[in-house]
Amino acid sequence: MIKRSLLAAVFAAALLSAAIAPELAQAQANRPIKIALIASKTGPSEQYARDTERGLRLGLDYLTQGTWTVLGRKIELVVKDDQFKPELAKAMLTEAFSDDKADIAVGTSWSGGALAMLPVAQEYKKILIVEPAIADSLTGSAWHRYVFRASRNSFQDALASAASMKDGDSVAFLAPDYVYGKDGVAALKEALVATKRKVNIVHEEFIPLSTADFTSPMQRILEKLKGASGRKSLVVIWGAPNPLRKLAELIPAGSDIEFISIGGANHEGLKPWAGLPVGGGIYYFYTFPKNPMNDWFVAESIKRHKVPPDLFSAGGFVSAAAIISGLKKAGTAETEKLIAAMEGMEFDTPKGKMTFRKEDHQAMQAQYQFKLKKAPGASEWDMLDLVREIPASEMPVPIKAGK
Repeated sequence: MIKRSLLAAVFAAALLSAAIAPELAQAQANRPIKIALIASKTGPSEQYARDTERGLRLGLDYLTQGTWTVLGRKIELVVKDDQFKPELAKAMLTEAFSDDKADIAVGTSWSGGALAMLPVAQEYKKILIVEPAIADSLTGSAWHRYVFRASRNSFQDALASAASMKDGDSVAFLAPDYVYGKDGVAALKEALVATKRKVNIVHEEFIPLSTADFTSPMQRILEKLKGASGRKSLVVIWGAPNPLRKLAELIPAGSDIEFISIGGANHEGLKPWAGLPVGGGIYYFYTFPKNPMNDWFVAESIKRHKVPPDLFSAGGFVSAAAIISGLKKAGTAETEKLIAAMEGMEFDTPKGKMTFRKEDHQAMQAQYQFKLKKAPGASEWDMLDLVREIPASEMPVPIKAGK
């Protein structure tokens, strides 16, 4: 009798489970796909955070034809401010995955915060699209399989900037004394070797990111460059606020020193450069790519925000393109299937096609060599001339993935 009752209970439970399963599956199918954006909306990178979010929203609009729907599911964007604090970046990503149930995350606006976030993505086994942080270590020594980067890394920036240097040049470095600056200097030195440029490096100056008075470091740099041979350049690796104008004011007239910017700057950062001898490499400038997606991106950005997109807006859009392309290819937001779909995936962006390298999930892409315009362009924002588009095939980016 007891056995018969147990069998009846098991059978009833099986029937109930069979009845509930389709409802659970339907509920899952109807649940929004949640994307979390962690950005430094407070602090020195607030412009980067603002423009990353703008680009991400524009990308999601364009790629879903304004529906914010993919795979029959609505997309929900959750935005969190890490206030330029690494411990808060980590906490915000934890909150996004644990409380908000985010399927994918994007962020953050600086490399120190992004490094703090990487272990969280690994713990929750969720994909983190690193954007706009560019330190090589994020897809190098600190990398794990849940990390993708649709934007560029420091070495890609460095390769584009190395293209502007010639044999016999003498260069000095000025960079912030943390991972972004150190990775940037190391990347350019490695890029010079990779491109076989025989350049004389006379000095490396690392100073706190909070530095406001650049007099002492510039005195040391100028002393080293004074007796150097060939064309003299100061390579500046910095975030916001960009100090190039302050640095130029400390260079004596007739010194004939040019600036090389690794990665360029956002629109606000470029404006103070007007009239300065600046060149280098940049990830994106709105007049450089020629394709329908970029045409829409530029027009819509001007329409909505009264300004064309900059490199941080482009990074947000490119991250959206990677996510939407990955979801469509995988047919699901489930992490393991997404990883399998995105490894080696080619996808369209305002810059043209990109491909996620399987070994480290770094997007391989074109970069641009630029020179600052000597005269104003078609608008107040039209400040750069394209020297050359450098295709991905000419960018020997090493694989340094840690695990």
